[in-house]
Amino acid sequence: MEKVKAKKQYGQNFLKDTTILDKIIQSMPTKNNYIVEIGPGLGDLTKNLVKYKDMTAYEVDTDLIRILESKFAIEIEEGRLKLIHTDVLEAWDKQKTLHDGRYDLIANLPYYIATNIILRAFEDSACENIIVMVQKEVAEKFTARVKEKEYSSLGIITELISIDSRILFDVPPESFDPPPKIMSSILFIKKDMDKVLDKDFNKFLKACFVQPRKKLSKNLTSVLSKEAISEIYKELNIDDNVRPHEVSSSLYSQMHTRVKDGRNK
Repeated sequence: MEKVKAKKQYGQNFLKDTTILDKIIQSMPTKNNYIVEIGPGLGDLTKNLVKYKDMTAYEVDTDLIRILESKFAIEIEEGRLKLIHTDVLEAWDKQKTLHDGRYDLIANLPYYIATNIILRAFEDSACENIIVMVQKEVAEKFTARVKEKEYSSLGIITELISIDSRILFDVPPESFDPPPKIMSSILFIKKDMDKVLDKDFNKFLKACFVQPRKKLSKNLTSVLSKEAISEIYKELNIDDNVRPHEVSSSLYSQMHTRVKDGRNK
């Protein structure tokens, strides 16, 4: 078969290490959920996933679609693999979900849109478990806890919407072709299916972390008056010198509720 060159514009790095592929399969939840894969590339992970469960794979690259159609002709014909040639973010915009029943997202994500994809999976009410390979730094942001250096809006959102979130293991550059310049990690997030993400809360958090090393009260002045900030701080017993990374997710949640109540008066 012709050698496929990874395309920079799609952030392609093909995972070749069979040990890593096996470890991803072993970390799959045992529940009966359907599988959705984003960016199957040359199908190395797909080949392992489709053995266990029916699945859908979303691929944007036309050259790769042709290769995948030929490689998985039998699985496609038997209805075990559904291959969709589209930009996954556009698919989400159109249909709000990537599958019409409960599913797990398992993928080696392109680095440049990984954060965006995970946040969209949070919003997708059909997605339950997320097992994705991302840049190590990104995985650390999603799993960071209060007072840790990497703690940001991503860690807060994850903590509020999930039952479990952790880094399963790291993946070195040499596991890929071509090797990326950074370390990757497998991130696992199990969503709490009773929770819904409030987009307004995301905007509020962005404002809170706009200058992460400054005092939180300084960042909040972009959305609240000094009087309102002072009132909320007093009510919730928050120290005036506190920095954004020193405030717990539940405290942010309480602050946002008070901000919303203030707007609704």
